Amino acid sequence: MAIKEKGTKGENFACEYLRKLGYEIADRNWHSRYGEIDIIARKDEYIVFVEVKTRQYNTMISGAEAVNYRKQKKIAMTAAMYLLDFEEELQPRFDVIEVQLSGENICGIKHYESAFNTEGLLY
Repeated sequence: MAIKEKGTKGENFACEYLRKLGYEIADRNWHSRYGEIDIIARKDEYIVFVEVKTRQYNTMISGAEAVNYRKQKKIAMTAAMYLLDFEEELQPRFDVIEVQLSGENICGIKHYESAFNTEGLLY
């Protein structure tokens, strides 16, 4: 399975997972000059910017670990551009969803709510 195909499969699964939990999917693959946000969703008082990482089960570096400072900064800057373009009164939150594969089959999902904050990222 190609990398892009694997990523799309993981994002589709993450969207279905979020919908089942009561999230409204507002946008997908939203781009700015700083980068891309995989999923933008709303639930309760939050607008949630979600980074999806699709990995083989038991890889050395988890999906959550792959969202390092540099990636967090890109996500935060892209979210700031989104919030400038679209008025939102909801509180922003940054989540990471790790979709785990066994071969080509999805075998697990981990959802890290409030995985990081923007302190020190927007300067």
